[in-house]
Amino acid sequence: MPDDTPLAYPAARRQDLVENLFGHSVADPYRWLEEHDSGETRDWLNGQDGLTRATLESLPGRDRLRAHLNELISVGVTGPPVWRGTRHFFMKREPRQEHAALHMTDEDGTSRLLIDPVDLDPTGRTTLDSWHPDGTGTRLAYQVSVEGDSDSRLYVLDVASGSLLDGPVTRCRHSPVAWLPGGDAFYYVRSLPRSAVPEGEEHYHRRVCLHRVGTDPDAEDSVVFGADRHKATSYGIAVGQDGRRLVLTATAGAVRHNEVWLADLTDGDPRRPAFVPVQGHSRAHTRPFVGHDGRLYLHTDLDAPRGRLAVTDLDSPASGPWRDVLPQDPEARLDHVAVLDSPELGRPLVLAGRTRRTFGEITVHDLATGEHLGRVELPGHGVVGEIRGRGHEAWFTYTDPFTPPTVFHWNALTRTRTVWASPPGRKAVPSRPPGTVHHLDCAAPDGTPVRVTVLAPHARPGPLPTILYGYGGFGLSLAPVYNPEILAWVEAGGVYAVAHVRGGDEGGKEWHAAGAGANKQKAVDDFHAVAESLIDGGWTTGSQLVISGESNGGLLVGAALTQRPGLYRAVLCGAPVLDMARYERSGLGPSWTAEYGSAEVEEQLGWLMGYSPYHHVTAGTVYPAVLFSVSEGDAIVDPLHARKMCAALQHAAGGRPAAGGDGIVLLRREPGAGHGARSMSLMVDLLVDQLAFAAWQSGLPLTPHSTVPPPGSVRARTVPHPPTREEGSRNDPVASA
Repeated sequence: MPDDTPLAYPAARRQDLVENLFGHSVADPYRWLEEHDSGETRDWLNGQDGLTRATLESLPGRDRLRAHLNELISVGVTGPPVWRGTRHFFMKREPRQEHAALHMTDEDGTSRLLIDPVDLDPTGRTTLDSWHPDGTGTRLAYQVSVEGDSDSRLYVLDVASGSLLDGPVTRCRHSPVAWLPGGDAFYYVRSLPRSAVPEGEEHYHRRVCLHRVGTDPDAEDSVVFGADRHKATSYGIAVGQDGRRLVLTATAGAVRHNEVWLADLTDGDPRRPAFVPVQGHSRAHTRPFVGHDGRLYLHTDLDAPRGRLAVTDLDSPASGPWRDVLPQDPEARLDHVAVLDSPELGRPLVLAGRTRRTFGEITVHDLATGEHLGRVELPGHGVVGEIRGRGHEAWFTYTDPFTPPTVFHWNALTRTRTVWASPPGRKAVPSRPPGTVHHLDCAAPDGTPVRVTVLAPHARPGPLPTILYGYGGFGLSLAPVYNPEILAWVEAGGVYAVAHVRGGDEGGKEWHAAGAGANKQKAVDDFHAVAESLIDGGWTTGSQLVISGESNGGLLVGAALTQRPGLYRAVLCGAPVLDMARYERSGLGPSWTAEYGSAEVEEQLGWLMGYSPYHHVTAGTVYPAVLFSVSEGDAIVDPLHARKMCAALQHAAGGRPAAGGDGIVLLRREPGAGHGARSMSLMVDLLVDQLAFAAWQSGLPLTPHSTVPPPGSVRARTVPHPPTREEGSRNDPVASA
């Protein structure tokens, strides 16, 4: 501990439990810790809580760090507008506000607050998960979760009066909503009741349903799709702009491919739409939308790993040819498209948002021919959020490591870009950037180049305390966005690096496939190679290097610490998946077999046991210090993974932390939160604990933030709980599966 006070870890009984699975002897000495509510587990957790709080609260610099993080987070955020009729809707979080709130602006320019989660729950433990205005902006469906639960409640609001028209409709976790014309009914996605499914499968068995506002969902709602699908199937639904067509996507688990279906709502009863297949089991991921021109557009990676935009006829979408509007760019990933089709333009346009080597760009094309007509200039080298088009206008969000998310407006008639909404608390951001961004390439053991983004102070006298962050799974990219955590670390004199390892989407679906399933170990190999490159390049040393990962990233750093314990000083391991022999038995684990493989398949169990962190902890080995962070309301990744791994590492250390905190293992538990969104105060609490722990272990003094180095250029990490969008917040794919 900081004052060298000798402490002992809470006692944890070891079971002599070994199972033979396809010839593998799989030990599980802490299976009893899977039972969260048992008296033995509660006693052990209480002991861990006492050790963790006593240790973390004694670390130096916490008060100063908390104050500065509050300043940086108080910058707030405004989201891009969503237009429905003459109204537009947008999210906004003011400085010091716990959660972003939903606002609406009328045709006359009058804005007003519609939904503030803190008004719903003053404790701050209720989150606004998603919101969906109808086609005219008259009614609004929205969903909330309480204390991190994943069983969202859906309500319907009359926008003009603010009165509640319907709800709660339960069991609709982060459901999409597709309104029918008139605003009296909508399609949505709902899980079957607990009584109708096997125990432990309450969050599966989803169905697409039709709901009429004001009716009893349990008695009146019609199931329109999904009765014969795999239990882990999730759905996307949308009604076309003309109100005639229903577009549906079906994804079986956390995979990077889906099926696409189309129904004509004018041909029969909307309770029984006749779905026509557009894309079957082709192992492609496609996002369809119906244009004003009556054609079906398909943003797809079919035969295009980095994505393309195709178009086809609505009358024969499966058999008709898919003609390219925007062919694949071999060096950039197509992320977003937006159509501008105002008659004033003369010809319809399509804006293409791409990522080229981690940086965003927007190009302008003729919608009919795909001809390149120019580009939308961006303020710097950063990330472009979803592009939203209307008539001859478009809105998009831009951010980079030193620029909080800013909403820009682009006018296609004048070809001009202006700021639509700046961060409400922009003055909280340092006027002079505290560091410089560097983009490096290192070689994986098999020779594959792996990109690293490094944010470092301008003056770098020698190796510095460093946090290395990674994710490496589910096709999730890590982009150079504004992040208060990184600013605080760099301002204190540290280096923050992001490893773009295989398993992400930086190089399209091929890069994802190269780090998934049988190839998952390659993501870990890439991570080790990045760490060695940072050390060899003089950025840091092994005694100053802290690795960090959350969710699937927690698996990445868990595997890293067990495979190369001497390479790292400390580990920040958040909401991790760690017991790969039993991950399918809890949380949303059954949805992830396409990413990891299944322990019930002999060959795939071999992949899993090759790197499963929990099963590679060896008594007597000197491991890095570890801070596990879990949320008690996490229904996505069960905290049992961290409990079992914590006990195993504490046993390996002989049941007692070393003097001075070398190799200490702590478990931080957080009530009232789930796998994703949390209030700003809870976020600050978590970051203070994590950064103070990392600073203690790596030797970084948490100096006053006023000592900002001179100006320079342009972090590079996206926490897997990102930005506000029309249909709510998109969590990482582990959660959305």
